[in-house]
Amino acid sequence: MMQTESTGQIAPTGQTAPTGQTAPTGQRSARRPSAAHRRTPVPWWLPVPAVVGGLFVVVPVLAMTGRVDWSSFVALVTSPASTTALGLSLGTAAAATGLSFALGYPLAVLFARSTSRWVGVLRALVLLPLVLPPVVGGLALLAAYGRLGVLGAFLDEHGLRIAFTTTAVVMAQVFVSMPFLVSSIEGSLRSGGDRAERIAATLGAGPTRTLLTVTTPRVLPGITAGLVLCGARALGEFGATLTFAGSLQGVTRTLPLEVYLQREVDPDTAVALALVLVVVALVVIGTTTLRTRSVVA
Repeated sequence: MMQTESTGQIAPTGQTAPTGQTAPTGQRSARRPSAAHRRTPVPWWLPVPAVVGGLFVVVPVLAMTGRVDWSSFVALVTSPASTTALGLSLGTAAAATGLSFALGYPLAVLFARSTSRWVGVLRALVLLPLVLPPVVGGLALLAAYGRLGVLGAFLDEHGLRIAFTTTAVVMAQVFVSMPFLVSSIEGSLRSGGDRAERIAATLGAGPTRTLLTVTTPRVLPGITAGLVLCGARALGEFGATLTFAGSLQGVTRTLPLEVYLQREVDPDTAVALALVLVVVALVVIGTTTLRTRSVVA
């Protein structure tokens, strides 16, 4: 009778291992890397435009740091006007991001799951601020909610004034930033499909439960990315805010407006505050990007 190889030995190349024997896991992984760890090859020329594109954004930011008067930087960014504007920007941007999610997530689900052509028309209108100049958006908000606007006149008669208030700042930020969130979440919903939702429905889950326990966890990276884009856009909003809310210190003068005003009277303060905006944006985007990668992993 033929003697079988002892357990743990690997059959020579081209021969079949005896029945019931498998190669050790460590040896197999050493020979053939898993598909998850393989890198997709890219064209040899691709890094050239990628580097140019990166430098196009990075160089101006680095150049701005060279214009900062570091000896008086702390005094410039901690002045009462600067801290008030920064606090107002952070508060209104947070409120605008939360309101954008409360209104934008249902819109994204509707756009991704509905096939009605009227929903397509609504989608085009909701995403219009992506390509609309912010000043035009401010004029539109003023025409609707200003003291003489379509809805603003009715509200003003009942003692509710919106234009040129802090509420107007939040509304302007929502108007220009919510489309970023809707677009990001809708893309995640479309790429993921609805197979899991249909399976949940066959198992007896209702639409609300399916949305909260199946759909939302599956598109969490898209939601996170959308919130980041929305918050960053709200934090840097300028044109619609100036047109619809004005520039009242402590009420509607956010940090971008303060930078704009200081640019004419005190360029050093304007550059210092602009750098603060850059740092805040980097912290928000960097922190959220790390969390998104951990969720995906």
